[in-house]
Amino acid sequence: MSSESPTGRASARSKRSDALRNQQALLAAAAEVFVASGVDAPIRRIAAKAGVGTGTIYRHFPTRADLVTAVYRHQIEECAEAGPVLLAGADSPVVALRQWIDLFVDFLVTKHGLADAMQSDSSGFAALHGYFLDRLLPVCGRLLDAAVDAGEIRAGTRPYELMRGIGNLCIGGGDPQYDPRHLIELLLCGLQRHPSE
Repeated sequence: MSSESPTGRASARSKRSDALRNQQALLAAAAEVFVASGVDAPIRRIAAKAGVGTGTIYRHFPTRADLVTAVYRHQIEECAEAGPVLLAGADSPVVALRQWIDLFVDFLVTKHGLADAMQSDSSGFAALHGYFLDRLLPVCGRLLDAAVDAGEIRAGTRPYELMRGIGNLCIGGGDPQYDPRHLIELLLCGLQRHPSE
């Protein structure tokens, strides 16, 4: 028979959930800093944004590649989990699709520079890319199918094509006159069915 009390188990669960919340806050802070300053931003800036010491970051993520990978995975999960929620709560499937694509673009902006940060670990990057496709292609597919079934967009667009196209539009090379969101809006307008169709 275990000597651990129910209170002890509850306390351990509470500590684990606090640690998970703290880690999620740290990853969210790192993502914000990466968007503003790229993945080479100083760790102390991320620590300050998260309200923790640099030692805390290094304890969880011994290398920069570990931190970048964790941020990337965290954002993949957020994007994947948002799809069904948006579909359930939006006024229409096409609105949910647009909202999800907006989150996807935010994610793509955050991952800028990931390949450079992980260049020494090509197998790790390949595994991460596989995870990205496994988690996000089905979500995008479900949103597209719902919009097609509702008669809001044309049939025939595959999730991979749409996500790849959006990804390509997001490669702006730092040109301040280039606005990928404007071009993505044109792409989405092209997908929509018109009343005469």
